[in-house]
Amino acid sequence: MRLLVRNMSRKTTEIDLLDLFEPFGAVQSCVIVNDAETGASKGFGFVEMPNPGEAKAAVKVLNGFTLDGEALRVKKST
Repeated sequence: MRLLVRNMSRKTTEIDLLDLFEPFGAVQSCVIVNDAETGASKGFGFVEMPNPGEAKAAVKVLNGFTLDGEALRVKKST
């Protein structure tokens, strides 16, 4: 299941996201979207978790979770 993670601090890294989601289960991939010109984070990214049950548990707990001073918004990606 692909999850959209929004409202991230610009200093949050892919390692930070991986560390946040791994306690809920296997993480297939973790990508933060960067600006093509500056290379800076756009403040959102995607986490792919192969097990839907684990992904749903992560969404339930991490939606609204504060990371690097920002309340994350986590939901299933469409």
